[in-house]
Amino acid sequence: MPTIKRKPSGSATTPGATARRNVRDRRHAAAPVRLTYLAGQLDKFLTRQLSEALASHGLTLPQYTALSVLRARARSSNAQLAQRSLITPQAASAVVKSMEANGWVTRVADPFNRRAGLLSLTQAGETLLDQCDGAADRVEQSMLGEIDEHGSQILKDLLSTCVRNLRAA
Repeated sequence: MPTIKRKPSGSATTPGATARRNVRDRRHAAAPVRLTYLAGQLDKFLTRQLSEALASHGLTLPQYTALSVLRARARSSNAQLAQRSLITPQAASAVVKSMEANGWVTRVADPFNRRAGLLSLTQAGETLLDQCDGAADRVEQSMLGEIDEHGSQILKDLLSTCVRNLRAA
């Protein structure tokens, strides 16, 4: 039995319809890429590549972020760690439990709040973080490619300004 080829529904073959479709296609093709879209793409690529690089050290990206925050801020409560690591308090609790179980952090009582504990890095956590910093550096270098140190600093300054602006909004 012969096969009957049908045109897709809604397709027109008139010259006017073809011209309108071509104009519409050019308009969409020429639309500038939104900065927010590029930022989202960058976030996805960085998250995937950092996660893969850190996995070889037995560390997740949220754990690496939390350890980095603790190194930068010394002692922190779970709530502070969650806020600074950009994760929910529930996620921070799970991250802290796993880091404590691995001996990367310790918890001491907060002298100003009996219900809260203060977290700090152990030597094992410091050592692991130092190893993982090399992996993070390689991902950053791959991302920057041919961008020189000056361009890298400009990019860092611009991104910091964007974060500051959105934080204040």
